[in-house]
Amino acid sequence: MTEISAALTEGEAALTAAGIDNPRNEARLLLGHVLGITPAQVFARADDDIASANLKTYYALLSARCEGTPLAHLTGRREFWSMDFHVTPATLIPRPDTETLVELVESAFKDRSPPKTILDLGTGSGCILMALLSVFEDADGVGLDMSKDACRIASANARALGFEKRARIVEGTWEDGIDGTFDLIVSNPPYIPSADIEMLDVDVRAHEPMGALDGGADGLDAYRSLIPAVIPALSDDGMVVFEVGIGQADEVLKIASVCGLIPGPRRKDLAGIERAVSFYKKGVGIVGSRV
Repeated sequence: MTEISAALTEGEAALTAAGIDNPRNEARLLLGHVLGITPAQVFARADDDIASANLKTYYALLSARCEGTPLAHLTGRREFWSMDFHVTPATLIPRPDTETLVELVESAFKDRSPPKTILDLGTGSGCILMALLSVFEDADGVGLDMSKDACRIASANARALGFEKRARIVEGTWEDGIDGTFDLIVSNPPYIPSADIEMLDVDVRAHEPMGALDGGADGLDAYRSLIPAVIPALSDDGMVVFEVGIGQADEVLKIASVCGLIPGPRRKDLAGIERAVSFYKKGVGIVGSRV
């Protein structure tokens, strides 16, 4: 029989050899997933033996991770905004960078009436929408996505997290038209320039949906179609917030300004990259500020 501590050491060695970051933590997460215990319990039960079937499953997951399959796809889980989301290859894996968008919204509405209606375009797993519904407890939201599988995942997350009565998931595209008006519209659209896709880590380019990554030649195609589509759906004193890629904030501002939107706060991620930008239909809020 193999003890948990030995399996953890084996896993760390294999992941290290494969060049995986944080190999001991990832080995612990994989082993905890297989055994149905928390990462803390993996350490606390270090001397326990592992059943052969569980060990076989653990080794298979380790092999897949070493070959580039994302950890979140192996466990089916990813934390975002302190909530646990189910994820599959049908959706982008929620990332800390995207929490910057939620932080910007939370800050921008501190001195304003909170939004009552929220629209998340390209909702994927629903992580942005659910995070915002947790911040604005009296709001209702709609998550729109063109992928039937993504809509299924977002709906399941809404139920699991207790938002099923406040979150409506709709299959469709913004090009088809947006029903209703919203106080807050958000989106993390595809923004990777096409030529840069091949330079992404293999766990991204080979395992996450290309339609949610590829933003066209300059990475800005989605914003060019998205911004004109959201204006009619934005309430008069509403706010729209986008996640953007490296160096794209000013370019997105130009597109939005041509369409008549007024720039609002921006926010940098933990790496100092301007990751979230906002706009208003009218001159409300803190115009042109950066946080």
